[in-house]
Amino acid sequence: MKKNLRFYIALWISKAAMLLQRLLGMNASYFPGKLAIKLCPDFLGRIDKPKTIITVTGTNGKTTCCNMILQVLSENGYDVLNNKAGSNIDAGIASSLLADANLLGKVKKELALFEVDERSSLKIYAYIHPDYAVCTNLFRDSIARNAHAEFISSIIERALPEDTHMILNADDPISSQLKINNKRTYFSIARLDSDRSECVNIINDMRYCPKCGGRVEYEYVRYHHIGKMRCTSCGFASPEADFIASPDWEKGTFTVAGPECTEEYPLMSGSIFNTYNQTTAVALLRTFGLSAEAIANSFAHMSIVKSRYTKAEKNGVEVVTNMTKGQNPVACSIVFDYIRAESGQKEVIVMLDDKTYKKTTEIVTWVYDADFEFLNDDSISRVIACGVRLHDYHLRLLLAGIPEEKIRCVENELDAPSQLLLDGTDKVFILHDLTTPETTEKVRDGVLAEIEKRGAAK
Repeated sequence: MKKNLRFYIALWISKAAMLLQRLLGMNASYFPGKLAIKLCPDFLGRIDKPKTIITVTGTNGKTTCCNMILQVLSENGYDVLNNKAGSNIDAGIASSLLADANLLGKVKKELALFEVDERSSLKIYAYIHPDYAVCTNLFRDSIARNAHAEFISSIIERALPEDTHMILNADDPISSQLKINNKRTYFSIARLDSDRSECVNIINDMRYCPKCGGRVEYEYVRYHHIGKMRCTSCGFASPEADFIASPDWEKGTFTVAGPECTEEYPLMSGSIFNTYNQTTAVALLRTFGLSAEAIANSFAHMSIVKSRYTKAEKNGVEVVTNMTKGQNPVACSIVFDYIRAESGQKEVIVMLDDKTYKKTTEIVTWVYDADFEFLNDDSISRVIACGVRLHDYHLRLLLAGIPEEKIRCVENELDAPSQLLLDGTDKVFILHDLTTPETTEKVRDGVLAEIEKRGAAK
C-alpha cells in the first residue's frame, strides 16, 4: 500500500501523542497505535515494515516464548523490533512500528518479533506478512472470547498468508493442522514416564477425528488433547516432528534431536509447559539460523519473567508464585497438575481475580472445566480460596472432593498468609492472575513473614 495524506496525518499525530506520553512519564502503551488506526484504518498496511517478521500466537505460552526468542536474538547481535511494551492486538503492533518509524513512516530495524492475539489475527495478518509464524498450541480459552479451539484455529487459518513458514506443535492435533499447504517445521516432546494412555482431564477437544469423525486413539496423552494420536478409521495422525525434545529433570537439561544432530540445552524450570516453551523457541531459532551453542548460552542465564513465576525460600519452606490464568481452564488445570506432582507437603493459595484488567466478569462456568480435582491430593494439606470469587472457588473445591477441613476462605488476599498451616509444609504455592502483580507480591511477602514468625514462635 502506498502512503497517502491520511496516513501521514495519522502518523504525525500518533507520534506526537507518543512523545507526550513519554514527557508525562507515562508507561508505553497501545494508545498511539489505537489512535493511528482510528485516524487511518489501514495504517498497518501503509507503514513500512522490517525486512523479516516473526510472529508468535497460541492459547498458552506465547508471551513466555516471545520473551525467550527476543532475549536470544538480542544477545546474538540482532536489533529486534517487538511489541513487548505495548499489547498483542493490532494497536499494540501499530504502536511498536510507530516507535521505530521516522516522520516518513520508514522503520529502522530489519527484524521484528510480534506476539499476536489469536482473535486479532484477521486484523493483523491482513497487513503484517510474517516470514515465520509460531503457534504454541490451541485450547479453549475464556468463554467470552475464545470458547472453542477449532473456532480460533479457523480464524488463524483464514488470516495467515500462504507462503509463511509455520513453526507448529506436533503434539497438538489442532494447531498442527494450520496452513496444511505451507512450509512447516514441527516440534515435539518425546514420550515421558508421566504420560498417560487415557485423558484424565475434564476437557479434551480432540476425542473424535476432525477429518472423518471417527474415534481417536492416543498412543499417549500428556494433558488434555496434547499427545500422540491417530484416527482408527481414516488414519489421520499426529505429524512427525523435526525437533524432538527429551528432558532430563534431575540433570536440569533437555536434548533436542533435530534434522542435523542431537543438541543439549539447560532447562529453565522443571515444568512440562515451560519445557514446551523452550522447545518452541529452539525450533524457531534453529530454523531461523542460530546455532545450538548460541541458544544454549542464552538459556544458561535466562529465567522466567517474575510476573509469571518466582521462587523464594524461608526457614526451609519454598514459596512459589505462579501465574494461573483465571477464565482459562486449561492453564489452571496444567498448574494444578504440576503442583500435585511436585514433591513434599504443600499448601495452595488460590487468588485468581477473575478479572480482565479493570473489567470484572460474571462468567464463572470455566471453573467447572478446570481440573480442581488435581488439588484433592494427600500431599496438599490446605487450600486457601480468596478474592472476589472465593465462594465460587470454595464450592468448586468441595465438588472436587476436597474435605471442608482442608479449605479456608478469606475475601482479602492479604489475609491468606495467616490461614496457612505451616506444619510440616515444604512448599507454598500462590496462584495468581496477570492483573494483580502488586497484590501477589504483598501476599508472597506476607507468606515469608508468616513463616519467619511461626519459626520464631517455635
